[in-house]
Amino acid sequence: MNQKPVFPKLSSDSEAPAAPVRRSRLRSPVIWLLLLLVAGGALWWSRRQAAEAPPARGGRTAVPMSIVPEIVRKGDIAINLDALGTVTSLATVSVRSQISGQLVRIDFKEGQDVKKGDLLAEIDTRPYEAVLAQMKGQLARDEALLKGAQVDMARYQGLSAQNAVSRQTLDTQTALVAQYEGTVAADRAQVNAAEVNLQYCRIVAPADGRVGLRQVDQGNYVTPGDTNGLVVITQLAPISVLFTMPEDNLQAISARLRSGATLPVTAFDRAGAKKIAEGVLQTFDSQIDSTTGTIKLRAQFGNEARTLYPNQFVNIRLLVDTHKDVTLMPTAGVQRGVPGTFVYLVNADSTVSVRKVELGISDGEHVEVRSGLNPGDAIVIDGADKLRDGARISVRSESGASPAQPEQPAGGRRRQNGGRQP
Repeated sequence: MNQKPVFPKLSSDSEAPAAPVRRSRLRSPVIWLLLLLVAGGALWWSRRQAAEAPPARGGRTAVPMSIVPEIVRKGDIAINLDALGTVTSLATVSVRSQISGQLVRIDFKEGQDVKKGDLLAEIDTRPYEAVLAQMKGQLARDEALLKGAQVDMARYQGLSAQNAVSRQTLDTQTALVAQYEGTVAADRAQVNAAEVNLQYCRIVAPADGRVGLRQVDQGNYVTPGDTNGLVVITQLAPISVLFTMPEDNLQAISARLRSGATLPVTAFDRAGAKKIAEGVLQTFDSQIDSTTGTIKLRAQFGNEARTLYPNQFVNIRLLVDTHKDVTLMPTAGVQRGVPGTFVYLVNADSTVSVRKVELGISDGEHVEVRSGLNPGDAIVIDGADKLRDGARISVRSESGASPAQPEQPAGGRRRQNGGRQP
């Protein structure tokens, strides 16, 4: 007999779990899709960073830096010593009157160049002319008395030989002649003194130089005791400069002077930028200042252009010696670190390498290389703090054009604003 299959009824409580099963089956594709998107983004980001990173060489990351190399060369380098100096005149004379009298004439202009013996001023000569005339008259009188006494002495000598006069009379006359001779000598000295005073009425320049400002006007009564005098004459050509150097430099300077060398000296303005005059070193002091450890030196300048004036402050550069035909490099290329003193040498494959060098003297811009470099080597002088041994560089010319442009990243060039340009 045919029986119908009996199926159990499901209650409402048994039908509820079907909905969560369907939701879990729907979430699985979404989760896998999100995981695929995250993995794809990470892969894309890593490839982008790899494309933008600079190329590597020998395990080192090259520095993307463009430089203009400096070439090491042969040349001469000077040993210069700098100092602060004061211009000093070789002769400064205060012109004063040597006699007393009224100033009747001024024969110079302020600021005028004068020569030794040029007339500067005149004092009233009449009192001194009168004294000279008086001294000459007294001299003539005493010379006449001397002549009369000499005649009498000659007569007494003849009579004494005949025993006509006593010996005492002859001796007295001889003494009188000697007395008149002394008086005449004194009169002649007074005449000479009066003539000298008369010459002093004409005040002349005692030395070559430039006349300063007038200290007294015409018509004043001048005396030898006047404090300011008439005028000051200052020698300007030639002129000297006094400056000091540390005592450590004395041996080198002294050795050069003893060898007969002429040491050039250059004077610059207060700022040290403009050259004023050129001269030579004359000598140095005989003592070292124990308080400062310096020694004073004197340089002489022709000063024909009148660029130096007394008490002017100038910067002095003394050329002690010159090293000729030595290896030179810019001072800016010198680096100091663990290897000591070194430079970054530019290699033929556009990389740099550390090269230890031994340096000599320096003139500020260039330095002598005793060992480590050869003429023709190229070194880095700008941006060396960003380099290291084996770093790759881009060598460009002074015009700014790079001989070999680096390769662009695969992803394209980066704009300045951070975007990408196809």
